[in-house]
Amino acid sequence: MLRLISKSLASLGPASNKRFIASLSALPDTYQMLYQTCRDFAEQELKPHAAKFDREHLYPEDAIKKMGELGLMAIATPEDLGGSGLDYLAYAIALEEISRGCASAGVIMSVNNSLYLGPVVYFGTDKQKEEFVTPFCMGEKVGCFALSEPGNGSDAGAASTTAKDADDKWIINGTKCWITNGYESRASVVFATTDKSLKHKGISAFIVPKPIKGLELGKKEDKLGIRGSSTCSLMFEDCSIPKENILGTPGMGFKIAMMTLDAGRIGIAAQALGIAQASLDVAVDYASKRIAFGKPILKLQAIQNKIADIALRIESARLLTWRAAWLKDNKKPFTKEAAMAKLAASEAATFASHQCIQVLGGMGYVSDMPAERHYRDARITEIYEGTSEIQRLVIGLQVAKEYGL
Repeated sequence: MLRLISKSLASLGPASNKRFIASLSALPDTYQMLYQTCRDFAEQELKPHAAKFDREHLYPEDAIKKMGELGLMAIATPEDLGGSGLDYLAYAIALEEISRGCASAGVIMSVNNSLYLGPVVYFGTDKQKEEFVTPFCMGEKVGCFALSEPGNGSDAGAASTTAKDADDKWIINGTKCWITNGYESRASVVFATTDKSLKHKGISAFIVPKPIKGLELGKKEDKLGIRGSSTCSLMFEDCSIPKENILGTPGMGFKIAMMTLDAGRIGIAAQALGIAQASLDVAVDYASKRIAFGKPILKLQAIQNKIADIALRIESARLLTWRAAWLKDNKKPFTKEAAMAKLAASEAATFASHQCIQVLGGMGYVSDMPAERHYRDARITEIYEGTSEIQRLVIGLQVAKEYGL
């Protein structure tokens, strides 16, 4: 496991919470060690600071660098390119634990792994990988993914940003919005129309280094949650990039975007699971200590029912996420399963964080407790990388295909 195994558990010290996912016992030792390493890191390096990252809108720079040293910023990237050379099941397990400690760190990790490194590793040339993969594996540099635009929302095939072929370069014009890691990233995978007459088949993908002349950053969005990660617009005005910075071939952009989003949804499912699990942790801890009617409220049937419902949704969504990851790792179709995992996990996060606040009552509504932060962080998981409505559309279309319709 490269750096991740070489970093001994002892060096991180004892974890404050030794909860173990029962399903892990059926997996090889590699996954179990990965889980414990990430859990200990989250407990010691992320959880104590997550509220400050959120409150002050601070990018967790030191934590991200440490995650890079552990191999977490490039888990599925091959070792010969500087990554950890693990699979997507390992990625899902690791990302859940990181997100349990800090959802902002989780989304930064997710974007770099699946949305940025994923397509460059899969479609990039050797030269592109040398320049835009290896330097982005250790946490010193992170990348971003620029698909959404102010006017297209979930319609990824309606890119109004253009890239004009100008002999030895491409000239990009347009605006991309909702870009996670927008301020901190040092490169972006950007989607632009190169032939409008071909509609979605006329979209191409490009690697744009940052900063670069002709690219301006919009204001940092003041968001409801995951406030430790920056989100902004990328505004291109006659931005010139080398001809060789096209990813794949002209017209492959839509295919690259859809393949990347399929994989990215596994990451967002894992992030949502981490938020949901953090909510359950808070609810159980509080309910075991809060005394009402002469006993801990955890002994009350009404509270036990809430805990049971949360746990059921988390375990169900976790297995869906692991199944989607397993299918991807074994080179089997996983579009439907990734959409199912993302849908189930994001809705589980919203449900779990909501019920956590109900268990805590008034204490859940104040920022002294992390419940309200989990509630705010959970909400975005039903929106980015495809809304819940889009996931249902994807699932429905895939089921229809299975019936030959």
